[in-house]
Amino acid sequence: MQFISLALLSVALVNAQQPGHQKQDAWPGLTVQQCSSSGCEDENSAIVLDSNWDWVHKKGTYTNCYTGNSWDPSFCPDAETCAENCALDAGSVEDYESSYGISTTGSTVQLNFVTQGADSPSANVGSRTYLLDGPTGASGYKMFKLKNREFTFDVDVSKLPCGLNGALYFVEMDQDGGMAKYPGNKAGAAYGTGYCDAQCPHDIKFINGEANLKNWSKSGSTTGTGHYGTCCTEMDIWESNSISQALTPHACSVKGQTRCEGLDCGDGDQRQQGVCDKDGCDFNPYRFGSKTFFGPGSSFQIDTTKPFTVVTQFVTEDGTDTGKLSEIRRVWVQDGKVINNPNVTVGGNSYNSISDEFCADQKKWTGDENTFAKRGGLSAVEGSFERGMVLVMSLWMITQRICCGSIPITH
Repeated sequence: MQFISLALLSVALVNAQQPGHQKQDAWPGLTVQQCSSSGCEDENSAIVLDSNWDWVHKKGTYTNCYTGNSWDPSFCPDAETCAENCALDAGSVEDYESSYGISTTGSTVQLNFVTQGADSPSANVGSRTYLLDGPTGASGYKMFKLKNREFTFDVDVSKLPCGLNGALYFVEMDQDGGMAKYPGNKAGAAYGTGYCDAQCPHDIKFINGEANLKNWSKSGSTTGTGHYGTCCTEMDIWESNSISQALTPHACSVKGQTRCEGLDCGDGDQRQQGVCDKDGCDFNPYRFGSKTFFGPGSSFQIDTTKPFTVVTQFVTEDGTDTGKLSEIRRVWVQDGKVINNPNVTVGGNSYNSISDEFCADQKKWTGDENTFAKRGGLSAVEGSFERGMVLVMSLWMITQRICCGSIPITH
């Protein structure tokens, strides 16, 4: 399990991704802090489950529109009709815990990887949640403008083994989940809609207020992929288990959540040709030779058998909110001791943070194309920071076995 501590529409309209009312939808509360030089203040917030995990049913009934990994063609003959016919429901705070393994206490979020619900024929695996801008979904997602700021959280990965990824990251989603931009979306942030990331995922059931039905194919017992993907700039603060961790910005040439198809998605062997930099520019100390920095036991500088604090700083050239983003730094705190990222040598130069210079040397060192720079580098990421990004907290399985941190953890 992963521990993270952080210092409705009543009328259904046609041609729409519907909010459901068959369950008493609610949002687990979470306390976060906003801090300045004068001190910290608590904020009452909440989390919401991504709509991909929601129950999709015929509006006003208990009949599924989506079962296992398939859409019901009687309700979903095409994308618009499906959105008109079908509604989303996540359920109560109790449902979050019993069905999805998600619970909150004060400022702590607990995500369990496998949860067998009492009324479900199959277990729920993994989850993805977003931070709301208040105790309900009415205010939309909390937007973070990160330039000249630092973001801090406490984490315990002691029970998170190799092969799992406890991920905490920012993506440039719309604050309202896409309701204003896409009239077909009537559910919005209250139901966890509007996801995007730099991998331009195709497994999202509803994109731009329409069902992602075209060319839908089964990819797992409960999952599938459609014709469209959904892209946006991504800032991976934390992709980690008890063995490995990485800090990775991903730049995109598009602004905000953007539906893609074809070459723009960068699928398969066209990975480097899409609108987003899928590889990213990762700082993974182990990858660059610092093999005793992060891991389980007292022989590591960061001992992952115990909790610790992770601080990420988004530094501007002149130290102001309007200055140019020049560097992304990482600082750690464990057992009362402040620990800086280790210095690593890449391309003959020493680095302990992410900059455009580090990324250029890193790509030369790995022999990879510098798609981060080609998509705008830190300047593109800076634009997303200025417009605002949504905090994502998730837990999922890594498709490649990563036990020694020798390659970056990516979606």
